[in-house]
Amino acid sequence: MQTYYFVLASQKFLCEDEPLEEVFVERHRYYNEQEKEVDFWLVKEPAFLDAPELADFKAKCPQPAAAVVSTNKQFITWLKLRLEYVLTGEFQAPSDSIAEPTASLAAAV
Repeated sequence: MQTYYFVLASQKFLCEDEPLEEVFVERHRYYNEQEKEVDFWLVKEPAFLDAPELADFKAKCPQPAAAVVSTNKQFITWLKLRLEYVLTGEFQAPSDSIAEPTASLAAAV
């Protein structure tokens, strides 16, 4: 099992109010230069919030939610400091309650 860390907020906050695109572009550029595999994902309406152990996070976060999920704890800590008004947490996956850590409940368009 792998530990995944996340920042969680409303989809509007993460995807519209905050300039996350520039953070992701810069991070991708840095990873390419370092020949490092990408270890972070933006997940709209994350399915992991339906896991019983994460019910408190779902209850505290305005819906629809979005999350940045990563295996890099330092990146998530940095995002928390940069964004301020987000929830942070972690989970183990794959597990009985979280089969796919980056699965989304958002309807495909």
